[in-house]
Amino acid sequence: MARMHARRKGKSGSTRPASRDKAPEWSSLNPREVESHILDLAKAGKSSSEIGMILRDQYAIPDAKLATGKKISRILEENNFKSDIPEDLRNLIATALQLKKHLETHKKDLKNKRNLQLTESKIRRLTKYYHTQQRLPTGWKYRPEQAKLLFE
Repeated sequence: MARMHARRKGKSGSTRPASRDKAPEWSSLNPREVESHILDLAKAGKSSSEIGMILRDQYAIPDAKLATGKKISRILEENNFKSDIPEDLRNLIATALQLKKHLETHKKDLKNKRNLQLTESKIRRLTKYYHTQQRLPTGWKYRPEQAKLLFE
């Protein structure tokens, strides 16, 4: 896959096995238990990606969708654990805040200044997408001052 802001190829990522229709024999997949684990982890304040990693590493559940028939985010939505801001947008905003904090002390760090510009452009692009998908409120707009309040 090519990079978004550079004219070069990216590193290849790992691919999942082709057989995605049934769960492996070594995993014990009871849909009710898996959903209860997901809800317990959501109550503890974990994001959906963190929940997936914990299920994989601690409970030997390789794929929650195979176990329950629903994605983790769908299970969280059905049980009213949905956050206001989608997780990928939240992570980008956190990255932008870290870069801003770094640039306050290191004003001549041009590489990170450019990284901040690229990150904020990704945030604006994702915001536009989520407005069309109606996953964000209509008046929501990214502002660095507001973002600080969101993550404090």
